[in-house]
Amino acid sequence: MTTFVLASASPARLATLRNAGIDPVVIVSGVDEEQVQGLAPADLAQELARLKCEAVADRTEVPAGSVVLGCDSVLELDGEALGKPGTAEEATRRWQAMRGRTGVLHSGHCLRAGTRVATATASTEVRFADISDAEVAAYVATGEPLHVAGAFTVDGIGGAFVERIVGDHHNVVGVSLPLLRRLVHEVGHEWTDLWSLDR
Repeated sequence: MTTFVLASASPARLATLRNAGIDPVVIVSGVDEEQVQGLAPADLAQELARLKCEAVADRTEVPAGSVVLGCDSVLELDGEALGKPGTAEEATRRWQAMRGRTGVLHSGHCLRAGTRVATATASTEVRFADISDAEVAAYVATGEPLHVAGAFTVDGIGGAFVERIVGDHHNVVGVSLPLLRRLVHEVGHEWTDLWSLDR
């Protein structure tokens, strides 16, 4: 069976892949996401995904013949790229700007199998509820929005604050399964061969 390597520390991406039948080996890239500046939000997500994939693909602990996936997600609001807020103050500012509005969540994907590389970005519209200051404060206090792109999750505590999604739901979690399936084919593998259904 082909080894699938996820070059990401995201528990949400790992859970999404496992629920889809793939049990990846996780090797965190260690890429500094702040090193890339000045790109449009979708381009930023794609470039960071590429850097993460490259950082892991050539490591000695990656088994020969592995398929390596790098991903990165960025929320676009008013043309600005919003990654992980990092602090409670920034998360609060984000939510005050986002509430009652629609943003676009871009997830860059870079897949490498040997010398073959396939890349693409999936974009999904996200409509946020017009939540109160008290709800913003309570959500930020949970700590969840501090360490996720766009300061929200759709599969966690913040799910109730997302009113509508137009596009791939999995993409908002961090990895677009339909897009990933196409990329797997591009690098010469079959999606179903990556399944690990005996886990």
